[in-house]
Amino acid sequence: MRLLMLGGTEFVGRAITEEAVDLGWDVTVFHRGRHAPPPGTSALHGDRTAPDGLAALADGEWDVVVDTWSGAPTAVRDSARLLADRAGRYAYISSRSVYAYPAPARLAEDSPLVDGSPDAGATAYPEDKRGGELAVLEAFDGRALLVRAGVILGPYENVGRLPWWLNRAARGGPMLAPGPCDLPIQYIDVRDLARWTLAAALAGHGGAYDLVSPPGHTTMAGLLEACVSVTGGRAELRWTDPDRIVEAGIEPWTDLPVWLPPGELQEYMFGSDVTKALATGLHCRPVEETVADTWAWLSSLGGIAPQRPDRPAKGVTPEQEAALLGL
Repeated sequence: MRLLMLGGTEFVGRAITEEAVDLGWDVTVFHRGRHAPPPGTSALHGDRTAPDGLAALADGEWDVVVDTWSGAPTAVRDSARLLADRAGRYAYISSRSVYAYPAPARLAEDSPLVDGSPDAGATAYPEDKRGGELAVLEAFDGRALLVRAGVILGPYENVGRLPWWLNRAARGGPMLAPGPCDLPIQYIDVRDLARWTLAAALAGHGGAYDLVSPPGHTTMAGLLEACVSVTGGRAELRWTDPDRIVEAGIEPWTDLPVWLPPGELQEYMFGSDVTKALATGLHCRPVEETVADTWAWLSSLGGIAPQRPDRPAKGVTPEQEAALLGL
């Protein structure tokens, strides 16, 4: 199998690239050249936002294209049009954020969507991802695979969610744990996303698939207890009522990554029906494995994870945490 990975040097793109190499695929990585491509790949350089930025892709044929782009939909439109006659399938890593909010319970692939356009410049994340989807559908039609991922965790994370929790747990002492402890969460390990995406493309699947762990996979307690355990057990989880957290001015999702208080938004983010993906082979590894492997990777970097410049830094300050816990 010949894979063209648009990106391929960071987080999701890197995990997909490494999975393809492990499968013995012939992998070409198209990127700007700011990071070294994974071993075992061929590299082409270009900037999708620049005039003639796709020139390096003027020639060549591939069985599968995978694209993780999250900016202006026009970048996806241009690459999809360029490759439509020279690629078998186009897998676009989209997002569950394309669903309109508020949304019905047990959100699934047939739920209402936000508006988007393949001809739009960068606007807001949901609309950008929907525009990217439409661009791929326009060029590839039934050969388009739309991977609507939820929260993505795992090694190589450059968003700051799980690395922040791990570093906080490693620091030890009383640790703010946003309740309730049995609050369900859904996420996808980046390696499970990579494995499913390539298998789905190989099997010829098309259309939209929600890709997160099934309901009941884990909870906030499952996630945070795994963080404490793998970092040496020096932190003491202090489960705190959601109302107290919000009243203290601590922001869910950003100050306390992954967490949202119970309610409509929490159900929107963590209430996905993934029956369709499960029926096509999605397997999600235990949260303890995701956390342990991410900690091993983070430790190899001295505890400092890469951070995307277009994503805000995550985490509550030590002062905010101490004040809320009465320390």
